[in-house]
Amino acid sequence: MTDLAFALNVHRVVAPDTTANACWSPFSVASALGLLAQGARGLTRDELAFLLVGEKSGDIGELGARLKRAGVLAPHRDNDDEPVIAVANTLWTDEAVEILTSFVEELGRWSSGSVREAPFRRDPEQAREMINVAVAKTTRDLIPELLSDGTIAEDTVSALVNALYLKCAWRYRFTEGATTPRPFHTPRGTVDVPTMVLAERIGYAATDGWQAVTLPAVGGVEAVVLLPDGDLANAEPDLDADLLTRLLDAPRPQQVQLQLPRIHVRTRAELTTPLTRLGVGMVFTDAADLSGITTSRLAVQAVLHEAVLKLDEQGLEGAAATAMMMRMVSMPTGRPVEMRVDRPFLLVVRHQETGVVYFLARVTDPVT
Repeated sequence: MTDLAFALNVHRVVAPDTTANACWSPFSVASALGLLAQGARGLTRDELAFLLVGEKSGDIGELGARLKRAGVLAPHRDNDDEPVIAVANTLWTDEAVEILTSFVEELGRWSSGSVREAPFRRDPEQAREMINVAVAKTTRDLIPELLSDGTIAEDTVSALVNALYLKCAWRYRFTEGATTPRPFHTPRGTVDVPTMVLAERIGYAATDGWQAVTLPAVGGVEAVVLLPDGDLANAEPDLDADLLTRLLDAPRPQQVQLQLPRIHVRTRAELTTPLTRLGVGMVFTDAADLSGITTSRLAVQAVLHEAVLKLDEQGLEGAAATAMMMRMVSMPTGRPVEMRVDRPFLLVVRHQETGVVYFLARVTDPVT
């Protein structure tokens, strides 16, 4: 429930236009914010914890353990369909910043946590290139340039970066050769898009004004398509964590005739303002307390995020990265049901065991 509340809260401020495509990774953002919270103290930590787990005194360590479990996929008997997940949590730091041993140990408790030195002050362009190369490697080049030119400012001395890559084959493949152009009703008009067809016994439910269908993938991953009975632009604002929980838990196995478009969505976002609107403000000010990371006075100057998600006949592939740029603070059985996904919908890709959400996407135009 907490994970879903966090996902929806951030989704609303990151992607307020309900008529536009959006894709972002709650997993990646929560990983970066969670690690930052573990190095924060006082009000700075309270604000981060409240956003992440709903309580100022919430257990961020438990969140980290859950994210770490979601970073390990169940093996598959068919090596050709072996699921792939890669996670990297890296604190990049200038030589002028000494990282506390206790925070290095905390990083080690998270997925692939490490500290790496980068010449932020001496050669900011090289530091940017080092981070981009590392992110591109983790994300299999789906995110080749997380940090654009000029991202590293004169006073930038550190960056806390999460990178995620996920690739899983469907347990039930869409029918080969059945993909054809079919109408999809976007907010800007009807367009023909490549639409896949699946006839299989999978999870389905129609409840609370929504249809939900679950597409199981190898590795314990599932994609849940949420199609409202009416316009998504009208239905999405009423979707809260309780309703989303019911929708995700509602599908039961039955014979389904599914028509689903191929999907390729990408979003780049600057999260500083959205996070401030959600009550995380202290960490961006000179009063930030990140004394659990270093004895140097640091504050976050920008939070950058990029995510891409693809769905086709074979499976799903997605990547995401989040960078928290930090500056030095100088001051202190029945009949088959038919589900035709031919209008805007929501898509949740999550880890079945933990419920951790890898990706949350709004699809108003399947291929942009």
